[in-house]
Amino acid sequence: MSNIRSRIVGCGSYLPERIVTNRELAERLDTSDDWIIARTGIKERHIAADGELTSDLALRASKQALGHALLEAGAVDLIIVCTTTPDDTFPATATRVQAELGITEGIAFDIQAVCSGFVYGLTVADNFIKAGQVETALVIGAETYSRILDWEDRGTCVLFGDGAGAVVLRAGTSDAAIPGEMGWGQAQGILSTHLHSDGRYRDILYVDGGPSATQTVGHLRMSGREVFRHAVTDLAAVAKESLDANGVGIDAVDWIVPHQANQRIIDGVARKLGISLDRVIVTVDRHANTSAASIPLALDQGISDGRIKRGDLVLLEAMGGGLTWGAALVRW
Repeated sequence: MSNIRSRIVGCGSYLPERIVTNRELAERLDTSDDWIIARTGIKERHIAADGELTSDLALRASKQALGHALLEAGAVDLIIVCTTTPDDTFPATATRVQAELGITEGIAFDIQAVCSGFVYGLTVADNFIKAGQVETALVIGAETYSRILDWEDRGTCVLFGDGAGAVVLRAGTSDAAIPGEMGWGQAQGILSTHLHSDGRYRDILYVDGGPSATQTVGHLRMSGREVFRHAVTDLAAVAKESLDANGVGIDAVDWIVPHQANQRIIDGVARKLGISLDRVIVTVDRHANTSAASIPLALDQGISDGRIKRGDLVLLEAMGGGLTWGAALVRW
């Protein structure tokens, strides 16, 4: 069995300059700042400028992640862009990022698992590294959800924002260890990943368009109560699955970095797991739901402000349309 393990060596993010507050939305929708905050925890969101593409956001986050990792772009063997809002039907947005970074060889492709996309992308990159096929991978979550929202539907348009986050993975050895209170012995890197999907629930969260079905882009449609019910149950279950797989309890987890869909979902999962919100990284109030970008955006926030430290055990979890869901347990 291979002793190769993926380590996250760099993290970066980018948010568009324009900020749209709840009060601004309330000027043209039948809603209010209080209503949105009470039901979602969201106060504001970033919106991409005209002509600002998903690849532009992805590129900015990628450059920051590479800088954090102290690596040149030429070191990257694999680029995965996790997105529901690609620049084009084809080619993959990842190939545009690859070209803009000046990389002319290696592998580049997109993954579409909606809000679970980043966990799916992390899993795929981790498996490439563990198989010995690549040494350095760039995994990016990038979205311009403002382009697929029905801005007349207050039940959905208030929930989402645009942004991008990226991480750099590098191959290490599974016996690499870091010092802790009990001495050396805590393995560092991605310890395990766990993915699920159930297509029976496709119709509770989807976009009513596409090149094959309607030849249109379409708009996001959601049955909020059904999504909430599945999210709390499935996210708590996959989080427990990841802990059980590694023989640790929730008390061993230093930080949970969840998909930032809704504060009530984050609260509900924390209650089910029995973990204090003091150990949960939350950015939904400032970013809203940025789909595949939300976990790396929140992760970068936790690293940048010093909360996530070397040796911390970090649990990532997300659920998205499909339905898809998953988790990853990482020793920072």
